[in-house]
Amino acid sequence: MLKKANSLFTYFLYIYLCIMSYYLYTHQYYNVDIEAYMGLVYKAEYPEMEIKEIHEKVYAELKEKNPGHFLYDLSHEEIAKGENTYYKVLAENPRAYEEELQLFSVKPFFNFVNSIFFKLGFEASTSIFLVSIITYVLILLLVFRFLTKVLNNQSLAVFITIILSLFKPLLESSRHASPDNLACFLLLLSFYCFIIKRNFLWATIVAMLCILTRPEYYIFYSFILIFLFFYRKKTGVSLRNWGFSCMYLSLSFFLIQYFNQISWSTLFMNQFTKVQIYPISNPDPFYFSSYYNFIKSNILLEFNGSYFPILLLFIIIILASKFNFKNPKLQFYSLFFACIYLSVFIRFLIFPSLVNRMMLGYYLLIILALIYIQFSEKDILNKKNIEISYSS
Repeated sequence: MLKKANSLFTYFLYIYLCIMSYYLYTHQYYNVDIEAYMGLVYKAEYPEMEIKEIHEKVYAELKEKNPGHFLYDLSHEEIAKGENTYYKVLAENPRAYEEELQLFSVKPFFNFVNSIFFKLGFEASTSIFLVSIITYVLILLLVFRFLTKVLNNQSLAVFITIILSLFKPLLESSRHASPDNLACFLLLLSFYCFIIKRNFLWATIVAMLCILTRPEYYIFYSFILIFLFFYRKKTGVSLRNWGFSCMYLSLSFFLIQYFNQISWSTLFMNQFTKVQIYPISNPDPFYFSSYYNFIKSNILLEFNGSYFPILLLFIIIILASKFNFKNPKLQFYSLFFACIYLSVFIRFLIFPSLVNRMMLGYYLLIILALIYIQFSEKDILNKKNIEISYSS
């Protein structure tokens, strides 16, 4: 009887995910980034095509599918000077649009997946939205799989999965043409491979893809590798495998930097101080005072507008109630959460915005880690449970 009930709950979840996928497909949000991602798809598929042709093709498709995309709000309060007129200029100026494409080429794996869907016969805009919708489903299926392993209660796992499916940052990222969902899925999958599957090789491979989707995750994985270095014996990670992971993850990040030589100051200024029409060929000078003033005026606003303070409260409550401070488990989990918060802080110093859909991976990682701590019967510090090898 219990087995039948569990099967019914699982079928209900699958039907629910199909309904949510249809809802997201019919409620797509045409954010301005889609123009660049579509251009990169056409550029990859038709290398002989001139930028003027790509420009015409992109904007013709957008005009047909979503005419409202071109109703620019010039009265909107600007974050960076010139922001309101910038995308209007891109729609009218192929040369400026060409430089915009270079700013988005730093996410090669996301662009590669977009191209695959385009090769399958979907339109460029549809291909990009499909990545967000499909990864929405994959995130929730992975969460469900994780919860069934940890909770040993399928009905409760279904209930929590459905609640998380309505999590506002997840719904926002699923309606946007962006790499947020794909990066989130890869982040969660890398930790699933390590914690549940005990496979360090696959965890490293997936982490590489995560960095190739959103390069800023290299900050987080760097802290995790430092963290694992001190716990390598307790977690069963050999020094050799740890060294290979460091090498592979660093290679992923620095390859992006090598092939996309766009300075950090250009990316910062274009987003937060003064939007530049030709940021690559004719960038404005960078002033540290402008950077410092922006950081100082936004740091409290951004962090208080995120979910990080409330999640920190739950972290403190669960860790303080479950372990004493001399317990190595408490130290291990506390340092893990410290890696997340330190990574987010450093990321903010580089790119001072904590848009919730971009923080989705961190949010879900914290939530799932707290569930694991509260309910898992396995000991992550028991190296006998881990089978990890690069030679396997």
